[in-house]
Amino acid sequence: CISVSAMAQDAAKPKPSPAAVATGVINKATITINYGSPAVKGRTIWGGLEKYDVVWRAGANDATTFETDKDIKVEGKMLPAGKYSFFLIPKESGTWTAIFNKEPKQWGAYKYEEAKDQLRVDVKTKALSETQERLVYKINKSNFTLEWDKISVPVAVK
Repeated sequence: CISVSAMAQDAAKPKPSPAAVATGVINKATITINYGSPAVKGRTIWGGLEKYDVVWRAGANDATTFETDKDIKVEGKMLPAGKYSFFLIPKESGTWTAIFNKEPKQWGAYKYEEAKDQLRVDVKTKALSETQERLVYKINKSNFTLEWDKISVPVAVK
């Protein structure tokens, strides 16, 4: 009985990187992004916690998933309707790489296989004027954006 109550108490604690969902419509396509939302907590994120030039799960825990119910164009390239894992390759300077991978159920990027990529596109980051403490995805009329720390990563969708 003690272990049960300990589990119940543990389950009530807030998770360091709680699961979150962003959903919206872009050009009649319903977009759903499921991700883990870590916090900065005073850490060096880019080039520290998240290394440059390495495939990153674009969130915490399970790989971030990106789902569209219609074919869309991402940065001008076709992405068929479906559910994908979404990864980023952060860069110290220049464009980052956004990756839509055909294997949606993955833990992090540990078993990521480039051969299963459906689409890779280059994206330009933007600096945020204030620190975004908790990683968040936003879906707008013409893009979706990841914001965390002092970086915004907009990805154009049509």
